[in-house]
Amino acid sequence: MIRSLLDVDTFSKSDPVVVLYVQGVGTKEWREFGRTEVIDNTRNPDFVRKFVLDFFFEEKQNLRFDVYNVDSRSCNISKHKDFLGQTFCTLGEIIGSTGGRLERTLSGIPGKKCGVIILAAEELSNCRDIATMQLCANKLDKKDFFGKSDPFLVFYRSNEDGTFTICHKTEVIKNTLNPVWQPFTIPVRALCNGDYDRTVKVDVYDWDRDGSHDFIGEFTTSYRELSRGQNQFNVYEVLNPKKKGKKKKYINSGTVTLLSFKVESEYTFVDFIRGGTQLNFTVAIDFTASNGNPSQPTSLHYMSPYQMNAYAMALKAVGEIIQDYDSDKLFPAYGFGAKLPPDGKISHAFPLNGDSDQPNCVGIEGVLEAYFQSLRTVQLYGPTNFAPVINKVANCAAEITDGSQYFVLLMITDGVISDMVQTKEAVVNAASLPLSIIIVGVGPAEFDAMEELDGDEVRVSSRGRLAERDIVQFVPFRDYIDRSGNQVLSMARLAKDVLAEIPDQLLSFMKSRGIEPRPALSSSPLPALHRHI
Repeated sequence: MIRSLLDVDTFSKSDPVVVLYVQGVGTKEWREFGRTEVIDNTRNPDFVRKFVLDFFFEEKQNLRFDVYNVDSRSCNISKHKDFLGQTFCTLGEIIGSTGGRLERTLSGIPGKKCGVIILAAEELSNCRDIATMQLCANKLDKKDFFGKSDPFLVFYRSNEDGTFTICHKTEVIKNTLNPVWQPFTIPVRALCNGDYDRTVKVDVYDWDRDGSHDFIGEFTTSYRELSRGQNQFNVYEVLNPKKKGKKKKYINSGTVTLLSFKVESEYTFVDFIRGGTQLNFTVAIDFTASNGNPSQPTSLHYMSPYQMNAYAMALKAVGEIIQDYDSDKLFPAYGFGAKLPPDGKISHAFPLNGDSDQPNCVGIEGVLEAYFQSLRTVQLYGPTNFAPVINKVANCAAEITDGSQYFVLLMITDGVISDMVQTKEAVVNAASLPLSIIIVGVGPAEFDAMEELDGDEVRVSSRGRLAERDIVQFVPFRDYIDRSGNQVLSMARLAKDVLAEIPDQLLSFMKSRGIEPRPALSSSPLPALHRHI
């Protein structure tokens, strides 16, 4: 919706339309995505047409909204003649704003007040429930010559055209006519596509090693029937149509009974953000001597007047995306591995802004400024200790475990960790907290030891204790550098990879603690808020 739009028509009010443009990743090109309907003769339009976009937390999705006055009989838009103003934002800014509603001033016409545009986002709900059920069978037909049967179930969802699509297979239970299968979980959408009365067909097979499984029989049900749980109606006769046609005395090929059924809602990252969960972003930068003298062009900390160094690029790439989900835009920033003035004391968690009581920097630009200032005042030294700064952030996360805040620590380093034992202990302890750790390796060093912290293959452990969750993501920056020298593309690639796991890590913490999203926050009420641009 728009309020107080600029009036350009001589004898009536404007006839506005909004055109949405999206910007390609790593390019500056804007591409038209869609247009709202034209609303005649108004300065305060409430548009009905919605734009459906795919949301990727790990990408900076730049949007541009241009407002034009059009003759509704023509689809031709002349910017110079009919332009009424524009605004820029990211999709993340809209989703991360209170209630998923962002208010922006329109600009673009010098000396004119162009009005205010209100952008709202909502997630398309598509039946996010998850069903968990357990079944057993009795007196199934014997199919194996030397033994009984090795039964398993195959579930099919029916389609609009009468065909069936396989949606689940149970495990095989060997050598029994009375199997009890393990409970299994399936999205309700996969089972019935959101239509609770749609037919669900279940085939019962006897497993054979050569893959030519023998058909025992079938039965049909529906999500609505299953959702009633264990009762007399959820005992199904397994019927084999061929046998039924041939044998007059045929009754059935056994029965299948539903033992239990429960449904849980599967919440999304956006549910928590809309419910007010804030992402707290903290930065820690490696100030060890192995980075090289910052005044020399060979140094990883070199401040070139022409381009950002790898530290600044990594910080900006990740920070500019996360900041959309942090309302106060205040980011604690630390350094580690330096000697501090005036007495040369070595610190592994010193605030970049020099203020131990208030280590927060204002915005990502504030973090970069504090980083550059620290390079001028501290002496690069060593060793490369990670544990102190991880523990510092973990202590903050331990104070707020109610789901209202989730902490993300970005550590940028050039070398091998000196305190691996202590770091693994710190990571294992932090895995039970609302915290994720991103480690970006810069420079040419070998980072093999870092893979040990990134628990994708083997979960991190310390003194016999396994980390409760996988919370560390490590990447070497060199893998993302664009060969043509396009820094924007390099940063987009890096952010996409290191941030991709954050939503699932946040959800795994919330689920492990039984935390549900709060109701979506609403901002100050506005008329017709259900209409979305």
